[in-house]
Amino acid sequence: MNKKIGLIAMTSIIAMLGIMAVPNTASAEINQVSVTPINEKVSLETTITTLTVPENNTLPWGTVYGAASDVAERYPVIIQFYKGDEAVHVAQIDTKGDGSYEYKFRVRNLDHQTGQFTDIFEGQYTVKIFKVIPNTNLIA
Repeated sequence: MNKKIGLIAMTSIIAMLGIMAVPNTASAEINQVSVTPINEKVSLETTITTLTVPENNTLPWGTVYGAASDVAERYPVIIQFYKGDEAVHVAQIDTKGDGSYEYKFRVRNLDHQTGQFTDIFEGQYTVKIFKVIPNTNLIA
């Protein structure tokens, strides 16, 4: 059981290392991965990470994604962005057949009428990712 949970946690950590708002200008670090049993069949895997979007960001899109892993069928991945204690963005996405997921979001907008850019994300954010996974222990 511990080997399987360790493998799931390590896969999640590797997947979360891929979280970034903009390549080469933003950074993310894994802070915590935990697994909480829901019932005898599934558990909730929670990953909490810190996302930093620099002031001089020039690219418009960011992406949160996870590598293929064990996920419980029919349960979406929930992604929450917090600035301090305030929730600023929430997304619910389905996983692909292999258990991977990808969520693209706007970091910066262009007003086509004025030609001015508006930064949607800037600074440091806490990102929480919730994923339902099958239990590996029959005694949950």
